Amino acid sequence: MSKKIPMRQCVGCGEMKGKREMLRVIKTPEGQILLDVTGKKNGRGAYLCPNAECLEKALKTKGLERSLKASIPQESIENLAKEMESVAAR
Repeated sequence: MSKKIPMRQCVGCGEMKGKREMLRVIKTPEGQILLDVTGKKNGRGAYLCPNAECLEKALKTKGLERSLKASIPQESIENLAKEMESVAAR
């Protein structure tokens, strides 16, 4: 029997993809917005495709803020963009 692949929806483009292909953005209990590379950190999570366009779309449509149930400060947005670039470069 084949193993079921967990699917997640990108908050930017709305596409359904395998959990492993996506990047998880979390809001920690302390209120920090971080990129969760392991996918196992505690906090409210939202998934994004690993490209800058989806991050931009998610921010424009407020999809990321809705999913994390928090407003995202500009500083966190810049950090996310930098972290995403470094992850996408691998």
